[in-house]
Amino acid sequence: MKLKKVEVFTKDELEAIHDASMTLLSEVGIKIDAQEARDILKENGAIVDDTNYFVKFPESMVKEKLKTVPDSFKLYGPDGSFSFEVNTQQTQFGTIGTPVKIYDPSEKKGVRKTMMEDTIQQIKVVDCLENIVCSHIDVWPNDVSYITIHSECIYQWVKNTKKPYGLGCLGRLASQDMMNMASIIVGDDDELIKKPRFIGFMNPTSPLHLPVLMTNGFEIFAKYKQPTIIAPEALAGASAPVTLAGLLTQTNAEIIGSAVLSQVFNPGTPIFFGTVSHITDMRTGNSAMGSVEMGLITAGIAQLARHYNIPSRGPGAGTDSKLLDLQNGYERLQTLMLAAQAGVNYITCAGTYEATLVEALELLVIDDDLAGMVKRAIEGITVNEDTIGLDVIKKVATSDVKGVNFLAENHTRKHMKSELYMPRLANRARRSTWIKKGGIDIVQMAREKVNQILNEHQPNELDTQMEAQLKDYMKKVRERSFDDYRKAEGLMVDSVTLPDGIEIREDK
Repeated sequence: MKLKKVEVFTKDELEAIHDASMTLLSEVGIKIDAQEARDILKENGAIVDDTNYFVKFPESMVKEKLKTVPDSFKLYGPDGSFSFEVNTQQTQFGTIGTPVKIYDPSEKKGVRKTMMEDTIQQIKVVDCLENIVCSHIDVWPNDVSYITIHSECIYQWVKNTKKPYGLGCLGRLASQDMMNMASIIVGDDDELIKKPRFIGFMNPTSPLHLPVLMTNGFEIFAKYKQPTIIAPEALAGASAPVTLAGLLTQTNAEIIGSAVLSQVFNPGTPIFFGTVSHITDMRTGNSAMGSVEMGLITAGIAQLARHYNIPSRGPGAGTDSKLLDLQNGYERLQTLMLAAQAGVNYITCAGTYEATLVEALELLVIDDDLAGMVKRAIEGITVNEDTIGLDVIKKVATSDVKGVNFLAENHTRKHMKSELYMPRLANRARRSTWIKKGGIDIVQMAREKVNQILNEHQPNELDTQMEAQLKDYMKKVRERSFDDYRKAEGLMVDSVTLPDGIEIREDK
């Protein structure tokens, strides 16, 4: 049987969280800065206060709109040859984070700023991994203008991978660029809507706030029915109550309110019921992504997602370590395993450390192994007449041949690949053999694997006309100024929130 799911709530406790979230939505509401979103919500039964921008959601409206959220959907790579399904039963694995630095042991501090070449390499490595099914704009290139990153990365995506891609809902104009470029790649808008290529990231601002930039982008992703992760990043003790029940009540309201908005924008829009919420370390005031509490929060969100019958997304392999050390290892495995045991359907987990601010290509291949181990664990133990193997036990146990064992038996050959996960990087040889082969550690082995992938990876052959159209579109994006984006979103520059470490650069 499969491993039983970890559940952090009893039935009554789950209902208490749900009821409290409904009270927040109906009595307090969510502050929604975008006028267009408030207007369409009002038309659909929400109670809108245009003086303070808070929108209240009657419970009857919530129940009605949640009925149209799909419980499964498929995602496709750029040419449609690769796909995977997201549903409420299975677990898939992707990458995570918005790192602005990358592991580089040749540098004095062990890290350096990320560049576009690092982004390209990350896409290539993920393309060749067995268990990581999707990459996102995880490596933010510091040598590219912030306002063109989305178009530059989409071009590298179509050139270098067969897998889907994830992008942030970074405003109406940039999100429309993403859809226009994807339509060029796949043929037209209808094909993009029918077979989604992108995962969107929509992050409500805790507590109870949807900013203009994310909301406008979310509308575009919903229009094209690109599955979008709704993921508050609340910090217990800072932007949410320090109690995990309080944090989960608040973030549940934020997710449900956003889910309702997605269905108002476009009924049937697929979403992930998600989180990247964790805690504030009370000794330092910093966030703590490697904490065991993050795993508990993730498990709570997974259980709530099942309550609403919506596919869940949660983080795994989170760590606050600044090194590729033991802390890095034990934090990333415990958060990954707990997310999987909780039944999260899409775990974003691969490639980062230091609270997702630093990328390591070595960790991508290590995490692919970890994901394989975790998948094997949650499969559990299959019990039937064949797997019990009574006949083979009798045969070997009663054999007169000295030194006989199960290694040569047909039963072993038949079941060994399905029963035993064989990690690619973990060294299980004797010390003497390990020394003869160089005595290298797992990080060095991972680097060798990365180098092999990069040396052997072949770029996709793009249709000449399609590539020309993409380059023309990218040229148009490069010619814009930051003012063009401000005008499109109705924003002032100081109201734009950028990922940690990202600077606005207007140079081309």
